[in-house]
Amino acid sequence: MSNFTVPTKVVTGVNTRWSYANVWDPKSINGGKPKYSVSLIIPKSDTATIDKIKAAIRAAYEEGESKLKGNSKFVPALEDIKTPLRDGDRERKGDDAYANSYFINANSDMAPGIVDANRQPILERSEVYSGVYGRASINFYAFNTNGNKGIACGLNNLQKIRDGEPLGSRSRAEDDFAGFDDDDNDDFLD
Repeated sequence: MSNFTVPTKVVTGVNTRWSYANVWDPKSINGGKPKYSVSLIIPKSDTATIDKIKAAIRAAYEEGESKLKGNSKFVPALEDIKTPLRDGDRERKGDDAYANSYFINANSDMAPGIVDANRQPILERSEVYSGVYGRASINFYAFNTNGNKGIACGLNNLQKIRDGEPLGSRSRAEDDFAGFDDDDNDDFLD
């Protein structure tokens, strides 16, 4: 393992929950270029991860000052541009999954590597769904596109730590058929 650290890169804590997990196939959002993406829900109690994210956003801002300045005479203040760390209690009121949490939407043109808690590749798509808990390797960078300036979050890799209650209306097949025993099929077979 290298001692070299990248100030704009963060690995989230194990209690980060994944939502809108489009990690197997790229998806187009609002007609844009298809990308792999995930919304990372980070409990406000995970202050170590939140502090690392804030420091990485600051580092991306400082690293990208010339890009943020563009043709302007000055670099906008960090507080005046879009940043990816958002407050779930403010922006997702009424959504219990985002309560007492921050969230970040991370995306990438390339598929993320996905491993389990033992760092073994996960190949079964049903193992990764919106609602699981795990770490995410993410990076922050400045952007200045068509007058929109800010800091964005790139998705690198994911590590599933444990299952969670699925988010959204989709349920897992294992859950739908739990509690049925094989005796239910006897009438059909007669």
